[in-house]
Amino acid sequence: MKLYKTQHGPIAEHKGDFYSLDGDWDELVNRDNLEHHLQTLVKNAHQYNSLSDEPLWSNGSILPPIGRQEVWAAGVTYLKSRDARMEESQGSGAASLYDMVYEADRPELFFKATAARVAGHGQAVYIRRDSTWNVPEPELTLFINSNGNIQGYTCGNDMSSRSIEGENALYLPQAKIYERSAALGPCLYVTSTPIEPETIIHMVIKRDGVTAFEDSTAVSRIKRSFTELAGFLYRECDFPYGCYLMTGTCLVPSSDFTLQPGDRVEITIGGIGTLINTIAYHPKHQ
Repeated sequence: MKLYKTQHGPIAEHKGDFYSLDGDWDELVNRDNLEHHLQTLVKNAHQYNSLSDEPLWSNGSILPPIGRQEVWAAGVTYLKSRDARMEESQGSGAASLYDMVYEADRPELFFKATAARVAGHGQAVYIRRDSTWNVPEPELTLFINSNGNIQGYTCGNDMSSRSIEGENALYLPQAKIYERSAALGPCLYVTSTPIEPETIIHMVIKRDGVTAFEDSTAVSRIKRSFTELAGFLYRECDFPYGCYLMTGTCLVPSSDFTLQPGDRVEITIGGIGTLINTIAYHPKHQ
C-alpha cells in the first residue's frame, strides 16, 4: 500500500484505487502494524478513481511524506560508496577512515535534516555555492516508528557536497546538512514484510533534456541489514514520532561530474515509485 501526504490530507493507494483518510499524519503513521491499520481505514474511506482527480492531485499538492520526524542517514554501507569516499578524500589523508568504517561493527550514522529542510516530489533540492563538486545520492529510506520497528519505505535523495567532505572528514555536517539537502517521496510504501533484496534502485540525471548519468543497483548489495542500522540509531535516541533513515547509496557519478542548476534528478525504487527533483541554488543566498 502507498500512503501520500498531500495538501488535502493523507491519501492511500490500495490495489489501484485511492482513498482519502482523515487525521494527523504523525498519529496515522506512528504505530505498529501500519499496513493492517491502513487496510482497515480504507474500507470506510472516500474513494477516488485516479491520480488525475482534482484538486487532490493538482501540481504541488503532493508533499514530502514527513511530519515531525527527523531524517538521519547511514554512510559507507555499499562498497561503491566506500570507494567513492576514499577517492574524494585522498588529498586530506583521510581515505582510511572510510575503509575502516565499512569494515567496522558500528555503522556510520549522522543527522541529515529536519522536516522543514526536506523537499518533496517535484520540488527543488539545493546545491551549495561554496562547493565545487555536488552529487545526488539515491537511497532506499526506512520509516521507523517510535518503537524502533520498520513500517515503510520511501525514495530518498541524500544531497552531498563531495568537495567539502573530501577536504576534511570533519566537514561532513556542512557537506550534508543545509537547506533542501534532502528529498523524500513521492509516497510512503507501507508493507508488513521486508522489502525484497532484489529491489532495484535506479537513478537518471538529465541536463537540458539529455541523460548525463544513469545507473542502477540492487538493494541486496548493501553490507548491513536494515534492522541492524535501525537498532544502532535507536540505541540511545528517542523518536516520539518515528524517524526516517536513509540507508546509503551505491550509485555514484564519476569524479568529473557535478550537478548544475536546472538538472533533473529521477530516483526510482521498485514498489515505491519515482522521486523527481530539480537542482537549484538557495534563492535567498545569491
